[in-house]
This record gives sequence, structure tokens and C-alpha cells, in this order.
Amino acid sequence: MEQPVRIGIVGAGTNTRAKHIPGFRAIPQVEIVGVVNRSEQSSVHVATEFGIPKTYPNWQALVDDPGVDAVLIGTWPNMHCEITCAALKRGKHVLTEARMARNLAEAQQMLAASQAHPNLVAQVVPSPFGLEIDPFVRDLIEHGYIGDLREMVVIGADDAVWDYSKPLHWRQDRELSGLNTLSLGILHETAMRWTPATTRVFAQSALFEPQRPAPDRAGNVAVTVPDSLQVLTQLEGGGRGIYHMSGVTLFGPGRQIHLYGSHGTIRVEFGAQERVLCGRAGDNALRVVEVPADKRSGWRVEEEFISAIRGKETVKFTDFATGVRYMEFTEAVARSAESQSAIDLPLQG
Repeated sequence: MEQPVRIGIVGAGTNTRAKHIPGFRAIPQVEIVGVVNRSEQSSVHVATEFGIPKTYPNWQALVDDPGVDAVLIGTWPNMHCEITCAALKRGKHVLTEARMARNLAEAQQMLAASQAHPNLVAQVVPSPFGLEIDPFVRDLIEHGYIGDLREMVVIGADDAVWDYSKPLHWRQDRELSGLNTLSLGILHETAMRWTPATTRVFAQSALFEPQRPAPDRAGNVAVTVPDSLQVLTQLEGGGRGIYHMSGVTLFGPGRQIHLYGSHGTIRVEFGAQERVLCGRAGDNALRVVEVPADKRSGWRVEEEFISAIRGKETVKFTDFATGVRYMEFTEAVARSAESQSAIDLPLQG
């Protein structure tokens, strides 16, 4: 019989409801034993909706409960560090939503807490982009399809925050979301899987819509996260990168990653269905490639977390060390945009 694992949930947002709760319930001998949300009313609502037996007055009570083996943190990033460190100290395994934290210092604190408890599993919910086709893209790269990587283009440009009449989203509030901008962190995490490490960034940002209606009261409030960002990067081995992030681009290209090499090109498009387009010297154009079934993967976050707790595998998507690396990148980009200067990686101080 499998080792029983009892899950406590802190923050039952959209992803928790749509992904994590069904994911955990599909695994034998895994039980969601309790939940706490931002208010007693919302905690009771979630518990009733999903048949969760217990609610708590606050997250500290959940973390202190000896009947909880592992904590899923589904809050905004401003609470990830505090809850993670407390849960690890209390002997709980931790799965925390992305983004890992608000800034690099918090992420490093979380990593140190996990290293102080090596017997516990500490995992960040990974970027979902590319999970499905990751084995295929890795295989192409490892077998030399593109040759030496010369240029990388990462695009996350749409009209997600174009309508300034809509209330401020938490991702537009630096106090809640931290230094990450738009899709930068989540797409960079995907790009990290296929490219060498970034060694330098040079960024510029803009805020075209500086005010939005307040989400919880009358009147407007300031937007504190840019709605447009461009980044130039240098990579280990000499490659170059360009990032175009925007939430105010009408009819924009959406989310894509392009890899241009000495022998060929791979373009991945992230939409309702992930598409891989490839081409090499002599081809007339890029062509959509059918990804073989044995080179496909997908979302298995909850399964990976539980399997790691049971000692059956180690966390691949995404361990805390990897999370710190993408947090370092987003922090370097923020520093570069503010100082209007190039920033070298890894960061010093």
C-alpha cells in the first residue's frame, strides 16, 4: 500500500481549484484534509464545494496541525516566503504556486529553509508552457537539430491589461506580486529548459496605463508593475536573446519562443494547443511538426510532488534551486530597467 499523504491548502485560487485539487484526488492514498482562505467565509465555501473536512482560522493553524503532512500554498506571491519557511520548520513538505516569491532575497530565504530540511520536498509549481512538448524539443536540441544556438526570441505580447477601465489585478501590484513583469518569469523558466544560462541583461520598461480602478473600493489606484518590457540578453556560449513582454498589444502574437541556430530553427507557439515548427537549411519554410506520442509529456505536478515525498523520484519541474535562478533573472531585469544599465549574472549583492 502507498504511503498516505495528507494535504493542507493555504489559498484556494483558480489554479488550485482547477488543477491541484483534482490532481491530488486522482492519486491513491492522498487526502486533502483542510483548507484556509483569506476569510472564514471563503474557507467554508471552498471546503463545502470540494468536500474538504476541515477549515482553519489562519494559515499558521494549518501549518501547526500535526494531521497535515504537506502544504500547498496557493496564495499571492507576497505570502509564499513566510508560509514556506514556517511549513518547512514544522516538518511539512511544500508545494508553492509560482511565482516563487516577490524578489530574489525571499526566494533565497526559501531555498535556505529547504536546504536546512533536506528530508522534506520543496517544489514550485512550474511554468506550464512547454511541458507537453518538452521531451521532443530537448531531443531535437540534444541531437544537434539547430546546431549552435545563436539567437533566442521570447515573446509574451497580448492585450491582457490593455483595458484600463478594468480593476487593478494583483499582478499589477508590486507589493503583492513582486518584481516580475507580465509573463517574463513564466516564459523565462520555460526558455531555461532549452537554452544556456543568461549572463547579462539590458532592459527597458514602460507603464502606458498608470492608473486603474481600485479592486475593493471607489476611485483609482496606481499601477506599480510595467505593462511593457523589452530585454536584450547574452547567453553562455555567445548566444543572444530578445524578450518582448507586453499586456497592451492589441492583436499581438501571444506567447512564443524561437530558437535560431547555426543549422536550423525551432519555434514553439503556446496557445490552446502547443505547436512546434521546425526548419533547416534547404527547407522552403518552417513546418509544423507532429510530436510523437512517446516524446510528449504534460502536467503531472501533483503526481511528481507526491512521488518525491514517497521517494520514487526527485523534483524536476520545478525545484527551489531552479526557482531561485529564474527569480535572479527577473530581479536583474528589474534592476536594469530602473538603472538603464546592463546587469551581469549571477548577481553580486
